[in-house]
Amino acid sequence: MGKKQFYETAKPQETAVLVAVPSYRQSDEQTDEYLDELAFLTETAGAKAIKRFVQKLDKPDTRTFVGSGKLEEIKAFVKEHEVDMVIFDDDLSPSQVRNIERELQVKIVDRSLLILDIFALRAKTAQAHAQVEMAQYQYLLPRLTNLWTHLSKQKGGIGMKGPGETEIETDRRIVRDKISLLRERLDKFEKQNFEQRKSRASITRVALVGYTNVGKSTLMNLLSKSDVFAENKLFATVDATVRKVVLDNVPFLLSDTVGFIRKLPTKLIEAFKSTLDEIREADLLVHVVDISHASFEDHIAVVNNTLKDIHAADKPVLLVFNKIDKYLEQREQELQEEGEIVRPSLDDLKETYMAKVHAPALFISATNKINIDQLREELQRRVAEIHFQRYPHNV
Repeated sequence: MGKKQFYETAKPQETAVLVAVPSYRQSDEQTDEYLDELAFLTETAGAKAIKRFVQKLDKPDTRTFVGSGKLEEIKAFVKEHEVDMVIFDDDLSPSQVRNIERELQVKIVDRSLLILDIFALRAKTAQAHAQVEMAQYQYLLPRLTNLWTHLSKQKGGIGMKGPGETEIETDRRIVRDKISLLRERLDKFEKQNFEQRKSRASITRVALVGYTNVGKSTLMNLLSKSDVFAENKLFATVDATVRKVVLDNVPFLLSDTVGFIRKLPTKLIEAFKSTLDEIREADLLVHVVDISHASFEDHIAVVNNTLKDIHAADKPVLLVFNKIDKYLEQREQELQEEGEIVRPSLDDLKETYMAKVHAPALFISATNKINIDQLREELQRRVAEIHFQRYPHNV
């Protein structure tokens, strides 16, 4: 699917250094957490992060993102350890990529490109492949340099160039043509999806949403007794999966959707429009949260903001805190270490404003099947309520 036109970040033996340029307002703890997530993304893509570089600036350098001194420091480490790539935790402009690449002489990967690469690895269906490829080409278009002139070979160089047209201009035209073809293919997929959704309009639809790697696919398997791919890596699910579930004679369709993440590439959101339509057109959203993650409240905010971005923030939401087994293990470890107790008890947490605002908020473990019956009961109640509002004669 045109994979060779993009940086290969998935080779098992590749090594990487990570670079973050936080503002002075950002705490060191938050910076570490963001770099942990970037390291996890790097691992998911198949590479190994061996070093981190952090430089706090009021704003990134317009030419090389980091300052000249920090760039020299990175250059020395990359050369000494023969590092394959440098990964930035932000998006770089095309000129920044060129300037940094010229200085370091290794592959330069920004956050969007890394996420796109992971999506390309995870895509299984023809539609998902087309969606990712579309986003890749849209990312590539403004970044074309002489490195990409091999693209012209795919279409043949003879007769391609007009008077005075450069190879890069030819490449740009080829990429635009590919984008147009992919857009046509995606339009066909969208029409098929629309017809499928229209045929399912009579049944209540529930969508699992949440930050990436919170356990949505595991929960999907548990509720629908199906076999959706689940793995402890980011973006294990890219394609939307829909299964029919029946609870106490109340049927509904349950969909597992792509996980959200901070700084999710805009082009990727646009390309996955039809997948996100499963969320937009759902009757109920089940917002799954990894309660064991230190920044689960930030993750809730990211998901809520993304729902706003895709115009789905007005949906009824059932908030489900997953991985309570892991949370309790972490708290027990804190108690044994007799240090500062960071995590409140689960009972205290249930009494917090989140549990009160999202009444009821449920606390479960999908892996260990803790409180799953309670979740089933609440889902059945909420779905039945929606169903009988829509079809009162069925009461």
